[in-house]
Amino acid sequence: MIFSKIKEAFSSKINNIFKSHEDIDEIIDEIEELLILSDVGMKTTSEICNELRKDLLKEDDTSKEHVMELLKEKMINILTLEEVKEFDPKKNVILVVGVNGVGKTTSIAKISNLYKKMGNKVLLAAGDTFRAGAIEQLEIWARNVGVECVSGKDGQDPASVVFEASKKYTDEGYDTLICDTAGRLHNKKNLMDEIEKIKKTIDRNIEDIDTEVLMVIDATTGQNAVEQVKAFYDKTSVDGIILTKLDSTAKGGVVFSIINELNIPIKYIGVGEKIDDIKEFNAEEFVDSII
Repeated sequence: MIFSKIKEAFSSKINNIFKSHEDIDEIIDEIEELLILSDVGMKTTSEICNELRKDLLKEDDTSKEHVMELLKEKMINILTLEEVKEFDPKKNVILVVGVNGVGKTTSIAKISNLYKKMGNKVLLAAGDTFRAGAIEQLEIWARNVGVECVSGKDGQDPASVVFEASKKYTDEGYDTLICDTAGRLHNKKNLMDEIEKIKKTIDRNIEDIDTEVLMVIDATTGQNAVEQVKAFYDKTSVDGIILTKLDSTAKGGVVFSIINELNIPIKYIGVGEKIDDIKEFNAEEFVDSII
């Protein structure tokens, strides 16, 4: 079980709700409060519980088992987007964005390891040239994973690092290029401009390829994570989310708000500190793991 402690805590609270209440409206009100406290968010929680109440009013079965079955169904529906842009996993460029401290560099190492295991020839670009130690950190991870890394110097223009990496990618027949980016510059506009500059550099140097922008979010920040994504999404496209630190210390509900409010898919979830502690996101599996 991926999130056994989260599931155990949630099940205990649900059991208490059904022990304390018999009226279905009261039960749904308590479930609503529980979801909000689990970081699902007010808007998304209301949608889930309104649908749940609507269905239960049509039926006679209000047993805990049936209510939970319907709740799971509603939550899986929230997490299932109708249309998700597909990217070629065998020939791809990934631009990784996110604020400092969310686990961006570690996530790059984990996904580079995933692509290497797929048989891809992987190249990293150390484009976070503004954070002290970021280049060295990525170089160490590259050595540990067994992939190549193109690095510049501290303070160097990130787009110039990505330029060198994109040339190497094309000239030496790499399959996957994963680019780190700055988590902070002196203002937001400069940060977004830098990301756009990097994307244009890739487009000029690598023909016939879509650059996938993945944003790394720390699950422990709760609803603040949604605001972080909105800030980035307003300025540059975000194709998917890597949600980190989604273990027993995080409630995990922010997943629902991100997908429901922003219509951006969760691509990967980080479930620990080891190199293999990352999984492709699956809505049904995720809901089964926490409820």
